[in-house]
Amino acid sequence: MKLEPSTPATVNPAPRLARIAQARQALMHDGRPLAPGWVAPWVERSWQRCLGLGLQPQTSFGFAQVTAPLLRATLEANHGLISAAQPMLQSLARAIVNTRYFAILTNAEGVVVDACGAIDQSDPRAYLISRVGTDLSERSIGTTAIGTALSEQQPVWLHRGEHFFEATSVYSCAGAPLFGPDGACLGMLDVTGIDAQERPELKHLVMQSASKIENALVTAQAHALLLRLNWPGNAMGGDGDGILCLDPDGWITGANPVARQMVPGLAGPGQPPVHVSQVLGMPFEPLFDAAKHPGKPVELPLWSGLRLQALVVNRNDESHTLQAGTSAAPALALRAVEAAMIRKAVDEARGNVGQAARALGISRATLYRKLGQKPAQ
Repeated sequence: MKLEPSTPATVNPAPRLARIAQARQALMHDGRPLAPGWVAPWVERSWQRCLGLGLQPQTSFGFAQVTAPLLRATLEANHGLISAAQPMLQSLARAIVNTRYFAILTNAEGVVVDACGAIDQSDPRAYLISRVGTDLSERSIGTTAIGTALSEQQPVWLHRGEHFFEATSVYSCAGAPLFGPDGACLGMLDVTGIDAQERPELKHLVMQSASKIENALVTAQAHALLLRLNWPGNAMGGDGDGILCLDPDGWITGANPVARQMVPGLAGPGQPPVHVSQVLGMPFEPLFDAAKHPGKPVELPLWSGLRLQALVVNRNDESHTLQAGTSAAPALALRAVEAAMIRKAVDEARGNVGQAARALGISRATLYRKLGQKPAQ
């Protein structure tokens, strides 16, 4: 029997949008509790926070930018995050190029520090939210994937009217928080579409991309030894590994979120460092011996009695063992900050290179060189 080619499955969006509208009416206008399933729990909690801030859904607002001095300080403070994220932003842009979505990176306060993808600069709805320096926090623009992911510290998906303000109901977005080597939230990764079809699968894409950024952040930490961890029986060397970084004396200098789920007792933000022998039921010296045989998994005992398997990699051998590019973040950091500021100046000048150069305090020729363009004749 010959099968006919299948056609793409379509989903009627009307029931979903109707439930969102019912939820908005109930909570925002009638003050009634929501029926289960109308919106995700994190959406309801964000709406409640916005109402608690005195925000009103029908109010008009602007996408405010932070001041120039604060932006400069923000970009400098987040140069490691920007650099670690750039390869993934480029990959995201390729993955979503035909979907009318684009990617946004913010710091922990919800300020845009980078953006990438098919951003229509002629559409204010796209241009305004993707400008470096725009404040997209919950306090500033209400419920979005940006503010909600940062407040809830978990990945989220929001569609149209699930955004708090009526003016932002044109957006659909997925977001995931980003955690640094010390476990602190550094920012978030977002993909946003405007008047776009709902694509909740983008939440998984953003989560996967965020994990790769977190791995790049932790491997960029100063360390002598790197442990890639997984449970026995699982493949080693992928993005799903836990990662611990150790200094020459066995002190843990950083861990990715996966390692924090596997290994109890790791130091949190602002806490003193933990020695690896405090979390593994063994002395640390054999780990350096194991690094002499890269690619050969070893079993590591936890104090709980559980056992992990690990690839132990010496810092000098990482270029042969880890994915390309994971240790390049520090070298790219200053260029990333400079590029972000140049993009912001050119955007604010609406493409007027001379005006952008004056705002940056550099010559037109220098700006053209940094843009990789030839001056107009």
